[in-house]
Amino acid sequence: MKKDIHPDYHPVVFKDAGTGHSFLTRSTATSDRTVEWEDGNEYPLIVVDVTSESHPFWTGAQRVMDTAGRVEKFQRRYGNRIRRAKKN
Repeated sequence: MKKDIHPDYHPVVFKDAGTGHSFLTRSTATSDRTVEWEDGNEYPLIVVDVTSESHPFWTGAQRVMDTAGRVEKFQRRYGNRIRRAKKN
């Protein structure tokens, strides 16, 4: 393996800006801001907009698009034109 080609991979705390939830993981991301973690050590702090704590997919607050209504609306508008074209 070549030396000195890999980025610095170190512990980092990520904090969700919306919920305030923080988690410690390893990353190549760096920051000038630091935070003291539960183990008493200081780690770089990266504030992010969305995590699994606030993303609608993971919280169950996602909206389901009404695609059936859109298809029906399309059929009402253009369905007759398509059927007439096939008959000719």
